[in-house]
Amino acid sequence: MKTVGIVGGLGPESTIDYYRRIIEEWRREDPSSSPSIVIDSLDVQIGLRLVEKDRPALIEYLLESLGRLAGARVDFAAMAANTPHVVFDELVARTPVPLVSIVESCAEEARRLGLKRLGLLGTRFTMEGSFYPTTFARYGMAVVSPTAEERVWIHERYVGQLLNGDFRDETRLGVIAVIERLRKDEKIDGVILGGTELTILLSGPVVAAVPALDTTALHVTAIVQRLRESP
Repeated sequence: MKTVGIVGGLGPESTIDYYRRIIEEWRREDPSSSPSIVIDSLDVQIGLRLVEKDRPALIEYLLESLGRLAGARVDFAAMAANTPHVVFDELVARTPVPLVSIVESCAEEARRLGLKRLGLLGTRFTMEGSFYPTTFARYGMAVVSPTAEERVWIHERYVGQLLNGDFRDETRLGVIAVIERLRKDEKIDGVILGGTELTILLSGPVVAAVPALDTTALHVTAIVQRLRESP
């Protein structure tokens, strides 16, 4: 059996969600066994500080985690968050173990659904980063971010509430309102829940009348598929 290494803690709630979902998806096909998982949990506050002020140090911070996972002899690894994928290409060039990308998993599903123009929600670093638009452009799809004011509102609640496990109805309704505006004004035909805590806040395959891509679920499916591959 293969072993997956999870770079976790970014934040803790989504790491717990990943662990639970990986086990559940594995057991749907084989309820008599459980997958082999190693988690290296990082400090989300350090990660947020580095992603904003020192990207080279963020790369080193994540590489240290990947090095510990490699030392635990995992076969491949995944980061249980969207935001650190801002340096995914740099990590791929130096990682001691193969990585499974949450962005590629999402793009493949969007293409399968025939989507062409998608809204993107997440932390400010995700919404303003190039990693989603660049990847989706290779698949012939466009990615649209909320307005600057909406990005600030979402980011503040993401960092101040969601990362702390605080999931409020008023925040849920506010995020849905942003998706509705993107559908009406930007003509999006889908939305990327590009924050693993957002997939806890919002549930269901459709939000505000457009398909909602649960990046956690799609990433977990890709992880379990890799776990099931022959060594």
